[in-house]
Amino acid sequence: MSKSSYFDQVFYVTKQIPYGRICTYGAIADYLALGSARMVGWALNKSFSEQGVPAHRVVNRKGELSGRGHFPAPGMMQALLENEGVKVEDHKIVDFKKLLWIPADELD
Repeated sequence: MSKSSYFDQVFYVTKQIPYGRICTYGAIADYLALGSARMVGWALNKSFSEQGVPAHRVVNRKGELSGRGHFPAPGMMQALLENEGVKVEDHKIVDFKKLLWIPADELD
């Protein structure tokens, strides 16, 4: 990956998450080997001004939609995931381990 801002690197990795799959803030932070899961969350909070960053596909380590409150409308994160066939119950991904995409296993 070329040198770019941390936010750009987070956006790049997030754009690689396949349709219908999810990733965690921590997995992105681990892949970048810089920053923390919380920093990834901060970056994704700024992603709404960027085109094509599927921030809805990033959840916490338990599979919970912990970032849902940062979306423009209540329920938007869940709706976007469900539109991709991802089942969500009580703000948590059903089949979390099956749908989990790990950038370190897939990129580079």
